[in-house]
Amino acid sequence: MMQPTYLPTRRAARRTVLAAALLFATGAPVLPLVTPPLAAQSSADLLSAGDRESEARRPALALANYEKVIQADPRAYAALWRAAREAVDLGEFEPDAKIRGALYTRAAGYARRAVVVNPGDAEGHFQLARAVGRTALAAGPREKVKYSVEVRDAALKALQLNARHPGALHVLGVWNAEVMRLNGFTRGVAKALLGGQVLATASWPEAIRYMEQSVAVEPNRLVHHLDLARVYRDAGRPGDARAAYQAALRSPTQDANDDVYRRHADEELKKLR
Repeated sequence: MMQPTYLPTRRAARRTVLAAALLFATGAPVLPLVTPPLAAQSSADLLSAGDRESEARRPALALANYEKVIQADPRAYAALWRAAREAVDLGEFEPDAKIRGALYTRAAGYARRAVVVNPGDAEGHFQLARAVGRTALAAGPREKVKYSVEVRDAALKALQLNARHPGALHVLGVWNAEVMRLNGFTRGVAKALLGGQVLATASWPEAIRYMEQSVAVEPNRLVHHLDLARVYRDAGRPGDARAAYQAALRSPTQDANDDVYRRHADEELKKLR
């Protein structure tokens, strides 16, 4: 049942304004008198504001709104996985390595909390795979191998919960490709640490299969076409790579980093020629 809304009398309103003025004048902290229904509405407003900023491709502002929700409710699942998403977007092309690493650590922390709060939803597991995967790309050989296991497990868990999750399909496509791109030394380290069992599941056909599925589910997302093109290129299929790069260039702009992705697609296509 909805709670009735009570409007203060004009005299009561004047008393409230005068009290607030006195508190400001004396420097005392002013605490808003907010009822639980209004607090809940405030969190909903902040979440919506974050979504609008994310759609407008302003990840810093989106993250700030989501973090305000998390401050009010540390178990706010919707805000946790969204905050992880925006932090990864901010970190991806951050030139300062320390800031970039801190953003990925922040993203992974939010994603881990999201998984704890709601382990039965795919989005938290996907954002965890994405955040840890970005961390792995800049890590040394031993750390890269350690992270790669967690990335794969989180992405597979997301697919168990949602077999057509385009992000998880993308992560597994890139995971297979990255394993296949490992140099001999790193592959040797990985086999020593993992016994070769996890690495043995990776292949170019699997990389292509997962990436093609992500494109099929989300045909208008530029980054799917870009990474599919890279997989085709490195798997020795230049004709298919060219077509995928061209599809990336035709894709609409919707993600925070699409301008950079588009530039990379154009540059890599020219090199392919």
